[in-house]
Amino acid sequence: MKCPFCQSLDNRVIDSRLSRDGHVIRRRRECGGCERRFTTYERVEEILPMVVKKDGAREVFDEQKILGGIRKACEKRPVPVTAMEQIVEGIERELHEAGEKEVSSSYIGERVMESLREVDGVAYVRFASVYRSFRDVNEFLDELKHILAKEEER
Repeated sequence: MKCPFCQSLDNRVIDSRLSRDGHVIRRRRECGGCERRFTTYERVEEILPMVVKKDGAREVFDEQKILGGIRKACEKRPVPVTAMEQIVEGIERELHEAGEKEVSSSYIGERVMESLREVDGVAYVRFASVYRSFRDVNEFLDELKHILAKEEER
C-alpha cells in the first residue's frame, strides 16, 4: 500500500477492525518513510451486473453514481449520510444476491425511489421528479396525490 503523503511502499498495519456489518476491514497504517498514519479500507470485490440504460447502452454498476443522486435528492433534508449509504448498500446486496448479469437502470431507479419514500418524502419527490422526468405540473401533482394517499393508509 502506497503512503498517500510520501508515496513510500514501506508501511505497517498497526490496527485492524471489522466494520459493524462485517463487510469491510478498517486498517490503520504507519508509513516507514515519513512515519505518518493513514487509514485504508478492505472489502471483498463483488462482481455486480452491468446496468442497461434506457437507450440500450451498458455500463458498469457504480454505487457512487447512485449515492450522488440520493445525496442530491436529500440535500438540505434531515437524512443522515449513513441512511443514504444503507440504501445503496441494500440495492447493491440485492443485485449481488440476484446473480443476474444485467439489470435495467429503471429497476435501480425504482428501488431507490422505494427506499427514499420510506426515509424522507421530500427527498423521494425530488428524486422522482428527476427520474420520471415529469412533463408538466399535472403529472407532478398526480404523483404527490399518490404519495399522500399512501401516507393516509399508514
